[in-house]
Amino acid sequence: MSKEVCFVYMTAASKDEAGKIGTCLVEEKLAACVNIIDGMTSIYRWEGKTENATETVLIAKTVSGNIEALTERVKALHSYDCPCIVAVPIKDGNQEFLSWINKQ
Repeated sequence: MSKEVCFVYMTAASKDEAGKIGTCLVEEKLAACVNIIDGMTSIYRWEGKTENATETVLIAKTVSGNIEALTERVKALHSYDCPCIVAVPIKDGNQEFLSWINKQ
């Protein structure tokens, strides 16, 4: 039976940190694949101040049943006190690709 496929959007402080997190998620079968996009600029409020930082984006492809464990694993590996980890359900797309994610 097919499970709901999700993208999990995350940010990390560096490409190195993102690589360690992504590798761990794939090796522990919490994600089928993780894309890493370096050099994003983030502007946000933290502890009452506006901050401007360069971050690295991670996009994990996984199934909804992995989200809780994936979130806890990322939090344990992450350098941030409150890392961005949000899941977005995939409604449609290349069925062969979505099936591959389910099999992983």
